[in-house]
Amino acid sequence: MKIGLFIPCYVDAVYPEVGVATYKLLKSLGLDVEYPLNQTCCGQPMANAGFEKMAVPLAEKFEDKFKGFDYVVAPSVSCTAFVKINYPRLLKGKHECMTAGKIMDVIEFLHDVVKVKSLPSKFPHKVSLHNSCHGVRELGLSSPSEEHVTKFNKIKDLLELVEGIEVVEPERPDECCGFGGMFSVEETAVSAQMGHDKVKRHMDTGAEYVTGPDCSCLMHMAGVAAKQKMPIKFKHAVEILAAGL
Repeated sequence: MKIGLFIPCYVDAVYPEVGVATYKLLKSLGLDVEYPLNQTCCGQPMANAGFEKMAVPLAEKFEDKFKGFDYVVAPSVSCTAFVKINYPRLLKGKHECMTAGKIMDVIEFLHDVVKVKSLPSKFPHKVSLHNSCHGVRELGLSSPSEEHVTKFNKIKDLLELVEGIEVVEPERPDECCGFGGMFSVEETAVSAQMGHDKVKRHMDTGAEYVTGPDCSCLMHMAGVAAKQKMPIKFKHAVEILAAGL
C-alpha cells in the first residue's frame, strides 16, 4: 500500500507542524508514505470564489502528481472533500479522474483503512471536539445531527485511544463555526458572530483545547478567540494522535 501525503497550501504555510505530525504518525504505523515535492493548491479557493476554470489546471497537476499512489492522504477535510467531490466534474471530458476515488482525510484513513486500535501517544488534557461541516456531511467522519441515524464519530474513536485524554463535545456539536472559506470574507460580521458563539460553546465544556480534523475551522476559531481574549487553545486532532512521537 503506497501512500501519497498531500499537505494543502494553507497547512504548509500556516500550520506546518500539522503536516509533520501527519507524516510522523503514518510512518510510526509502519506505512509506506511519500511526500511528493512541488505540490500546489488543490484549487478550492478559486472554485469557491466562482473561478472554477482556474482550478482545472491545478486539478490536472494534482492528478499527475499523485497518479502513482494507492491512497492520497491529507490532514484537511475541506481540501479532501473538494478533490473527492469536485474533481470528477472539473476534469470531465479531459480524462477519467483517478484521485477522487483514492483521496482520504487522515482521520478517515486511519479509522477505516488502517483500522488503528492502539496508539503510544499521551495527551493528559480535556479537549472539546469540533466536527467540521465538510467532515460531517461530505466525508462522513461523524453522524449529522439532522439525520435520524445511529450516532458515530470516527474522530472521537481515534482520540480516545490516546492515554490521559478526556474528549467532550459542545452543545450543537456539528453546527458551523462560521468560517466557510469565502463566506468569512463576504459575510464578515455573521462569520465572526458564528465563530464567537462556537468558541463559547466549546469553552462551556470546561475544555483546555478545541480539536478537530480541519485547520481552517481551527484557524477561524483561534482568530476569534485571540481577538476577543477568550482563554482556550486549539490543536489539530492529528497532533494529539501523534503526541510524543
